[in-house]
Amino acid sequence: MIARSQPLNLWSAPSDPLVLERKLKRNLKQESEQDYLPAIHQQVQVQFNYAVHFTRGLFQTQNPLLAEAIAPPSNHPPQSILAVVDAGFLEHRKGFLDQITQYAEFYSSNITLKAAPIIVPGGEAAKNDPKHLEKLHQEINGVGLCRHSYIVAIGGGAVLDLVGYAAATAHRGIRLLRVPTTVLAQNDSGVGVKNGINAFDKKNFLGTFAPPYAVFNDLDFLKTLDDRDWRSGMAEAIKVALIKDANFFDWIAAHAQTLAQRDMNQMQHLIYRCAQLHLEHIAQSGDPFEMGSSRPLDFGHWAAHRLEYLTYYRLRHGEAVAMGMALDSTYSYLMGLLPEAQWQQIISTLKTLGFALFVPEMMVRDRVEHSLQPNPSLFKGLAEFREHLGGELTLMLLQGIGQGLEVHEVDFEKYEKAIALLQPEVMV
Repeated sequence: MIARSQPLNLWSAPSDPLVLERKLKRNLKQESEQDYLPAIHQQVQVQFNYAVHFTRGLFQTQNPLLAEAIAPPSNHPPQSILAVVDAGFLEHRKGFLDQITQYAEFYSSNITLKAAPIIVPGGEAAKNDPKHLEKLHQEINGVGLCRHSYIVAIGGGAVLDLVGYAAATAHRGIRLLRVPTTVLAQNDSGVGVKNGINAFDKKNFLGTFAPPYAVFNDLDFLKTLDDRDWRSGMAEAIKVALIKDANFFDWIAAHAQTLAQRDMNQMQHLIYRCAQLHLEHIAQSGDPFEMGSSRPLDFGHWAAHRLEYLTYYRLRHGEAVAMGMALDSTYSYLMGLLPEAQWQQIISTLKTLGFALFVPEMMVRDRVEHSLQPNPSLFKGLAEFREHLGGELTLMLLQGIGQGLEVHEVDFEKYEKAIALLQPEVMV
């Protein structure tokens, strides 16, 4: 027990007020020093290592990549695995569930499927309903997975987010294997360290930072994508090129027509370079888990997330990001940051790839004048973005292609003008 100093006996205290005050302070200081122990300062350094593999025919028995990547040590039982598959992906891959089972049986010395693959909805529906998270937790508990087991998430970015969150929160972390099946997931969301689901009408309100154990990009999966999903994922490549790599953007602009026509070799290059830039940022930015207020890889995203909500998720994420980038690029131009020729090149490249740059939800009809005005609800995205980041508002704008610039204040009149400029009848 910590001993306290004896209380001051005021009856025998000095009559001089100054002497009394000094004695009181000295007494309080002694008591304080005895009552409070010094803080213990801790520093924990954690290193994460994971590989992003590029292959074809991942679940064909002649491809041992996945089985070898998680092979158990010699004389150990096979690794326990639970597979979760995107229902939208299965629509174009008949017999895929049987292929997973056959793969596991062929490599039974390495892996054991603990249950039949679990099917979850594709797209934002996977993240909007908490019952899907609860179902995954129930399955993880029911089959007895432990922290050394593996969950294989096979699907688009939203499904990877959901399964990643379930894996990260069960037993405080089960090993996650990501198998992205869309362009956007292979070049962006599937290779990063974030996961999450939507709540309270806010994008990714619930989530964690949890690096995967490994990522497996199977380029054959892209062949069955519809045109919207093929195109949508290219938005993230344009994003990272605009803020980090002017040469990469120039390459995209030069090949925009053939990329839109689904040239697989060019798409492979786009995915690889985008994933590479994304991973370099995570490793070298000094803030992989976004403890600060800066988030440069979310260029164009404050508006994108709000547009997804305003359109009831009619927009694909990449389609909303393209609109958000067009808006922030136009605003950068109007603020005198981005040269007009480069602004026009950005807009032209997005349009050549087939992106729409405007939706009616960006405008609203004035109740008095009955004229169309920029939708004030769109700008709620700025407040939600700041809240999600924490700290002060930090937006990434452009001062040149390949040159990002962070700002902390916005000119709403300029943003309203930028929205007006993106209307199809204006933007020709």
